[in-house]
Amino acid sequence: MKNTCLLLFGFLFLFQQTPAKAEYPENPSRKAAIIIDDFGGGTGGVRDFLEGDIPITAAVMPFTESSKKHAEWAFKNGFEVMIHLPMEPKQGKRSWLGPNPITVDLSPEEVKERVKAAIKSVPHAVGLNNHMGSLAVENEVIVRAIVEVAKENKLYIVDSGTSPRSKFPVIAKELGVPLLKRDVFLDDISSSSYVHKQMLRLAKVTEIKGKAIAIGHVGITGKVCSIGIFQSMEEFKKRHIQIVPVSELFSDKLIQKNMLE
Repeated sequence: MKNTCLLLFGFLFLFQQTPAKAEYPENPSRKAAIIIDDFGGGTGGVRDFLEGDIPITAAVMPFTESSKKHAEWAFKNGFEVMIHLPMEPKQGKRSWLGPNPITVDLSPEEVKERVKAAIKSVPHAVGLNNHMGSLAVENEVIVRAIVEVAKENKLYIVDSGTSPRSKFPVIAKELGVPLLKRDVFLDDISSSSYVHKQMLRLAKVTEIKGKAIAIGHVGITGKVCSIGIFQSMEEFKKRHIQIVPVSELFSDKLIQKNMLE
């Protein structure tokens, strides 16, 4: 009986000393990208992001006084740059789009000229996403013109997901242009606690899919967005999710194919 008790005690001691299985096992393939829109326009949160240590992807509005400045600032500090292309929405003020937006009354040639001008306005851009655009992204002629210019200039596309009827996925696939779609909006409610909640949602989607994209903004919500993101980084480390530039979410073969064509 005594020997049995000693054996049982020893077993319990060893069991207590055995570390519990990690709640979030390491998985180096889990990657998430955070696109921050409206650089070149709003000022709130700009310095927080561009002088910070989270590798966000800076989506810069073209044709503004700060377009080149913010693109150069981001590039200098090692951040990936993309064009935040203004496109016509179904609702909202036209003034929200800024200069030279992509509208449905333009011809394909006019669309192409505006996209080419936007590329010149935002140095170092390697991709583009849409600013607003719930109406324009549903127009096959308009979208095809944009994708054709993206293909010519070796740009990837992120569909910001402002319409479920977007033509971007089908046309990008047809033309062989790398495309991904936004999974989570971070700051559609201006609250750092809400941004933190949405970052946890991003982490969950990343765990399910292996990769995911969130979009936040500088400007009016910029400060709360930056706070909410920065406060979430410890949780991402705990879950072994790496924050990367958008281009790292594409397969190497897809990017290489796009660059060689």
